[in-house]
Amino acid sequence: MSDPSQSTPSAPEEGVDPTVPAQESEPSPHRGLSRRGLFGLGGGLGLAAGALAGGFGGAALAPKTSGGHLEYGFYGEHQAGIATPAQDRLHFAAFDVRSDASRDDLIALLQDWTYAASRLVIGADVSARGAFDGGPYLPPDDTGEAAGLDAAGLTITFGFGSSLFRDAAGKDRFGLAGQLPPDFTPLPKMANDFISPERSGGDLCIQACANDPQVAVHAIRNLTRIAFGRATLRWSQLGFGRTSSTSSAQTTPRNLFGQKDGTRNLKAEQPERLAEHVWISEGPAWARGGSYLVARRIAMTIEVWDGLQLSEQDRVLGREKKSGAPLSGGTEFTEPDFAKAGPHGRPLIDPRSHVARAAPENNGGIAMLRRGYNFVDGNDDTGRLDAGLFFIGFVKAPERFATVHTNMARDDMFSEYLKTTSSSVFLVPPGIREGGYVGQALFEA
Repeated sequence: MSDPSQSTPSAPEEGVDPTVPAQESEPSPHRGLSRRGLFGLGGGLGLAAGALAGGFGGAALAPKTSGGHLEYGFYGEHQAGIATPAQDRLHFAAFDVRSDASRDDLIALLQDWTYAASRLVIGADVSARGAFDGGPYLPPDDTGEAAGLDAAGLTITFGFGSSLFRDAAGKDRFGLAGQLPPDFTPLPKMANDFISPERSGGDLCIQACANDPQVAVHAIRNLTRIAFGRATLRWSQLGFGRTSSTSSAQTTPRNLFGQKDGTRNLKAEQPERLAEHVWISEGPAWARGGSYLVARRIAMTIEVWDGLQLSEQDRVLGREKKSGAPLSGGTEFTEPDFAKAGPHGRPLIDPRSHVARAAPENNGGIAMLRRGYNFVDGNDDTGRLDAGLFFIGFVKAPERFATVHTNMARDDMFSEYLKTTSSSVFLVPPGIREGGYVGQALFEA
C-alpha cells in the first residue's frame, strides 16, 4: 500500500545503528503509533502517544472513487462498516485485553488502533515507515502483503464486549462499570445453540470488510500486531460472499443454500428506519449513535439441504428459489402476503416458513440491519462441509434480536437445517471525530 503523508526524517535514537537509513516520522502536529504500539509491530523506535492522525479522511462516510479504486471515509457520525454497502469479504476478530493491562494501556491501544485504521482504509501502511522503509536492522512496521493493492473499499469497525465493563467475576477492571448501558444484556440460550465458548465473546472486536480478501486479512493481521502486550486474539472468522444487501444499489446475493438472502434488509437509503431500528438512542450519552453488533456462526447442514425437493426448499424458506419472490406472488421485492390462501384454503406462505417467522409484521415491527457472510472452514470429522453463515446483525438493543430469534426458533422450519456454534454481542461506539479515537466519549464520561 502507498503512503500519501508528507514526512520528515528523524534523528536516530540511542542504541540505533547510525548506518541505518533515517526513520520517517509522522507529519506534525499529528503523531502516530505510541511507543508500545510500535513495539507491538516489532520495531524498537516509537513516538509518544498523542493526537491521532488527521487529514486521512473526511467527516462523511460517502465513498470516494479514483481510477476505479474505492475508499470509504473513516470519520463521521457513525462508524463505517454498518450501513456502508456490504463488501464481498470479511475478516472478523475478537480480542481479550490482558489481565495486567491498565486503563491507560487500553486507551493507548484504542488510540493506536484508530490511527492505524485511519491509514489502512485509504490504502496506506499502518505507519509512515511501512513495510519497507524502516531500515534493514528492524522488523518492518507493516507486514507488506497488501503492497501494491488499493483500499478495496476497506472498512474497519470496532466494538466493545460487556466484559470490558465488568468481567465474568464481576470485576470492574477499567473503571467502566458505571457506564454499562442497561440494554447491554446477554442473549438467552436459544434453540439449536451449541455454543463454543472459545470462539465466542471477547473484550473487543474488529470487523474488517473489503472487496479484496487480502486487504481485509492484512488489516486484522496488523491491528493484532499493534495489540501485542496489551490484548490477545481470542477468535476470528473469515467470510466471503456477502449474504445481504445494505444498499438499494446492490443486488440480492445468495447464501450457501442457494437462496436469495436479505431481500427485506434495512438499507443505507432509509435513515428513518435506521434511526428506529439500528442506532442507539437511549442510555448513556457516550453510546448514542452507536449500535449493537450480534455475531453468530451458524453451521448449515449443506448435504441434507441439497437432498430436499425444490418445492420443499421453497416451502421452508417461503420464497421461490429462482426469483426470490414470496410464495404469495409477485416479484422478489413484492411484500409478502401472509394471509393470502391457495386453492386448498391454506396460506400460500407457510406460517412456519423462515420468511413468516422472521418478518417484522410477526415480531412486533422489529427489524435489523443484516450484514453476514458465507464461510467454508474445510470439513468436519464425518467428511461433511464445515460451512454456513457468519451472521452479523446490527440492532439498537440486543433484546430486539433475541425477540426475533426466539420467535423464529420456536416454529421456523429452517432451523432444522442450522446449528449455531458461536454467539457474541458487542457494542459498536458512535463514529470517530477527526483527531479523536474510538470510544473516546466512554473514557471521558
